[in-house]
Amino acid sequence: MTQYVYRFGGGIDADGAPSDATDARNLLGGKGANLAEMANIGLPVPPGFTISTEMCTEYMNNDGQYPESLTAEVTQGVEHIAAITGKTFGDAADPLLVSVRSGARASMPGMMDTVLNLGLNDETVEGLAKTSGDERFAWDSYRRFIQMYSDVVLELDHDSFEEALEIAKEDNGFFTDTEMESQHWKALVAEYKGLVEEQWGKPFPQDVNDQLWGAVSAVFGSWQAERAKVYRRLNDIPSEWGTAVNVQAMVFGNMGETSATGVAFTRNPSTGDAAYYGEWLINAQGEDVVAGIRTPQYLSKAAREEANAKPLSMEEAMTETYGELTDVFDLLERHYRDMQDIEFTVERGKLWMLQTRSGKRTAKAALKIAVDMANDGLITQEEAVARVDPMALDQLLHPTLDPDAKRDILTTGLPASPGAACGLVVFDSDTAERRTEMGEDVILVRIETSPEDIHGMHAAKGILTARGGMTSHAAVVARGMGRPCVSGAGSISINTEAKTLKVGERELKEGDVLTIDGSMGQVMAGRVETIQPELVGDFGVLMEWADKVRRLGVRTNAETPLDCQVARDFGAEGIGLCRTEHMFFEASRITAVRQMILAHDEKGRREALDKLLPEQREDFRQIFEVMAGLPVTIRLLDPPLHEFLPHHQSEFEEVAKAADVGVETLKQRASELHEFNPMLGHRGCRLGVTYPEIYEMQARAIFEAACEVAEASDEAPIPEVMIPLVATARELELMKDAVDHMAEAVFAEKGRRIEYLVGTMIELPRAALMAAKIAEHGEFFSFGTNDLTQTTLGVSRDDAGRFLTQYVDKGIFPRDPFVSLDIEGVGQLIELAAERGRTVRPDIKLGICGEHGGDPASIAFCEQTGLDYVSASPYRVPIARLAAAQAALKQR
Repeated sequence: MTQYVYRFGGGIDADGAPSDATDARNLLGGKGANLAEMANIGLPVPPGFTISTEMCTEYMNNDGQYPESLTAEVTQGVEHIAAITGKTFGDAADPLLVSVRSGARASMPGMMDTVLNLGLNDETVEGLAKTSGDERFAWDSYRRFIQMYSDVVLELDHDSFEEALEIAKEDNGFFTDTEMESQHWKALVAEYKGLVEEQWGKPFPQDVNDQLWGAVSAVFGSWQAERAKVYRRLNDIPSEWGTAVNVQAMVFGNMGETSATGVAFTRNPSTGDAAYYGEWLINAQGEDVVAGIRTPQYLSKAAREEANAKPLSMEEAMTETYGELTDVFDLLERHYRDMQDIEFTVERGKLWMLQTRSGKRTAKAALKIAVDMANDGLITQEEAVARVDPMALDQLLHPTLDPDAKRDILTTGLPASPGAACGLVVFDSDTAERRTEMGEDVILVRIETSPEDIHGMHAAKGILTARGGMTSHAAVVARGMGRPCVSGAGSISINTEAKTLKVGERELKEGDVLTIDGSMGQVMAGRVETIQPELVGDFGVLMEWADKVRRLGVRTNAETPLDCQVARDFGAEGIGLCRTEHMFFEASRITAVRQMILAHDEKGRREALDKLLPEQREDFRQIFEVMAGLPVTIRLLDPPLHEFLPHHQSEFEEVAKAADVGVETLKQRASELHEFNPMLGHRGCRLGVTYPEIYEMQARAIFEAACEVAEASDEAPIPEVMIPLVATARELELMKDAVDHMAEAVFAEKGRRIEYLVGTMIELPRAALMAAKIAEHGEFFSFGTNDLTQTTLGVSRDDAGRFLTQYVDKGIFPRDPFVSLDIEGVGQLIELAAERGRTVRPDIKLGICGEHGGDPASIAFCEQTGLDYVSASPYRVPIARLAAAQAALKQR
């Protein structure tokens, strides 16, 4: 019989769980595995049990039905908790209360559901009041339980309960929850029960076992919540993993002034500094901190003094318990060899550990922590390279606010997630997503964020909240996404209905421009100038370590001198794709391009091409100067001619004047060139076959520019001339002959020779299948994975966004195939082409130059397939370097 429930605490070691850490995490989820591990190493963990991720998968696959055996296992788990605590579940005299929490393999903070204080009803609340000696605490816990259970399990209107609480405080003249006494909580419980009966049609559940199974099912069900799906999609977490459920004895941070709750990191998750970082609240439960319901206090005295805050830190108010906590910090960091994110509760002076996990961190912090731990000998250099998420580097590669720029500071909140962002103010996530799709930058402004805001937070350039601390939902999720965030800006008054925010007498409306600085906590009206980042220190050290272990070369996709320089500064080892058509669109030459396209004969085309040659040569000269000594892959003209055609009368008149022909003649010619499906039409090498003079001009420009740079610098570039859209060996043979002929002509004229290659872009399934024949003429293959994906799947990358999200959600594709390579299908063609090409030309150079060249999963496939290089956009070169290193380590 399959075991689904695994107990922890009370001296139980493993309880049948796998000894391997990865296997344990896969079965018990991260939270369950770590709870068991903390209990095993002697830390104070409330006893409990974990229902495995396997049960979640079975639950989803069987329409929410459980196997009969699970009932007995869960009963045994509850009895295990009762035996250790000395309390009985459902006992009116001395009740056992439990928490029910999710816990997936990968951390998904706030994305799934939790129920606390479970086991309270009209009878057990009285018993809790007597045994605790604190009637106020008991009724506060009961109202919390009803409110949370009604939201999570019964799916009732959360806002109606919040509104009832706010009215109760207002009627009694209270500002905070802590001012409420037992009689106030009793009255609110009665009101809450009335709301349940009104909205649910039945009384609030009083049977504690019904409560437990309802909560377990709700937590399993929350794996399929929309916010969880969005988070998984954004973080590449497979939907089939499922979540575990952790049931644990409750410990209470809301039992008066000697009780507290908090969230802490063993290092600063924003900067990576080796300083304890966190927040706590006296007389509160964990949700108060995480959800930002109350603005928490600082953990350490140094942090409080730095922030110039008045409420005492935990270090000052609970000195002895704080000392115990810091000992736990050090133990856990050494044990897990990583920065830990910890949740804890203090119940009447006793410290309890509720969770530990590897903490979410900014890219800057990730670099510093990895480098510091390697330098301290806690991990190896290779482990440091493996620790940093390559995509997180994207946070470091973009501008920050100019420190000398003028700032119209409205207010200051908490610096929750570093970096700067500027955009239009929006007040809800749907608007943020919609306006971002329209090409606008937005700042999402909320009183406090909730997990339902995940899509808006991802769409926004930055997040601003009026409530919450630096470990609130907004802060944790923003740091994980790399979004700047300012939280707890308490002086901001937000009216979500009127869509306004006020700071004193100043008011901003939706659509007004706002800038936030997540490093300083500043909120500014208007736009503030930015500066480019300097990638030094830890970044340089980690990149050096990465370059030691990676095998794949890393090039860039670039066609301007500026992009080339940025890429080279980021460590690019050449250009893997220079798109020449982008050069043709420049205003100074578009008329000549159109004249060439619309000409009726070769003579007319050559006249126009003669005008383009000097400018094209200068384009290549500037690129070769930046990339002197490195390979530069230049793709000859690729797009369909219709993209260059005039559209307006004035444009036709301009071309007619340059070509000395009539406007109507040109319009007739444009009509003749019209194609119904130009992306599969007269483009790529088909242009070179029908109009060889186009490719001749480009080849001449390439070789003349290369010779000029070689002569001036004594460091010759290595041009790699790429023929696009080849489907047959004969096409490449014809084009290579033309390029070679032009190269010999230029070398004779210049009196110097330079090294060069001629190859092709593999972007059609037929080309992949015919790779052996094509390799007879091609000296390199560059896989154009954007078009290869289009032509293999029969899906347009320009239009597929309308439905690909649903395809990913339904498991048809594991990821968007235009973002991360379709390894099963497109990948198979790449493997086949590489294998067949090498049988004919063993030393053939192989690389990819589509957008997948900057995707870590695709890079891992390239390493596995034995390609020679990947090529990525300039700002993704460091990402590719780190991902290539990690791929090499995995192959060892």
